[in-house]
Amino acid sequence: MEFTQLVKERRSARNYHPERTITKEEIDSIFELVKFSPSAFNLQHANYMIVTNPKMKEKLSEAAYGQVKVRTASAVVVVLGDKKAYLKAPQINEGLLMLGVLSQMEYDAAVKQTIFLYEKRGEEFQRDEAIRNASLSAMLFMLAAKEKGWDTCPMIGFEPERVRALLNIPEHFEIVMLITLGKEKISSRQPRGYRKPVAEFVTMV
Repeated sequence: MEFTQLVKERRSARNYHPERTITKEEIDSIFELVKFSPSAFNLQHANYMIVTNPKMKEKLSEAAYGQVKVRTASAVVVVLGDKKAYLKAPQINEGLLMLGVLSQMEYDAAVKQTIFLYEKRGEEFQRDEAIRNASLSAMLFMLAAKEKGWDTCPMIGFEPERVRALLNIPEHFEIVMLITLGKEKISSRQPRGYRKPVAEFVTMV
């Protein structure tokens, strides 16, 4: 799909065809694109949990105030941000060291500086970074899914701690959002909401 068309056709789906399923291969093909999303220091903060089990989707729906799109979606995607991603700086940069792109001195400096920055700025910064970078990844996920013929809807209407308990999510992961994924039931679609004109939200300085 041409990019402009892709952006304009991506919509937040309110309901899905519940009989439509998605395979692991189809999910993997989406994430083969998502892995190229940008992240600070290439730390790749985003992690995902994919829920396709009907019983678990029902429980997640209850944690999302009974929203029908959670039950009818082919999958519910839990977007997580790793607050401790900076601790993986040694592994992330190791490949560049082995390829000779970085010298040992450059590698050591890159790792040290990354860890120092995150630890110096503290837990609030680590949480913000987890959310920022996972959100960048999540947007690419929704575009990649649409390019593959799937519809999505990002969600903040859920109880994070209930979701954490249901899926046994470790504390170092921030639950950034849920994204429902499936084939949209077009009959449930509403007109697109008002979009501000560019001049209203862009300032040239």
